[in-house]
Amino acid sequence: MTDTELINIATALVGEFRTGEDCVAGGVAAALVTTAGHVYTGICIDTACSLGFCAEHAAVAEMLKSRESEITSIVAVDADRRVLAPCGRCRELLWQVNSRNAQTRVILGPGTTAALSALLPRGCENKRQ
Repeated sequence: MTDTELINIATALVGEFRTGEDCVAGGVAAALVTTAGHVYTGICIDTACSLGFCAEHAAVAEMLKSRESEITSIVAVDADRRVLAPCGRCRELLWQVNSRNAQTRVILGPGTTAALSALLPRGCENKRQ
């Protein structure tokens, strides 16, 4: 799967909607590809009390339901079709779910990627000591 195809999958899911007075969902969508070649997606949930979660977390949860954990590529997109870098919490989750995800290609924009390990603050090689 190409980066453009993965970006398009995430973009197709974006669309903010209100579920209640204190909850909005869908402002960001994520798509990831596993080493088995499966695609999993998710959308963000934003709540007034900050108990929501990122689209990447939702995509990871979908992946884990299928008993997969190794990710080859991941992308997040907002309603303006901007590709977003994962926040620090998402970066840590991706790595902690499977340490091999240190090599996950994080799509940062059309034609721009980085290994997850390059986006972690101290580099994941230091985290297991």
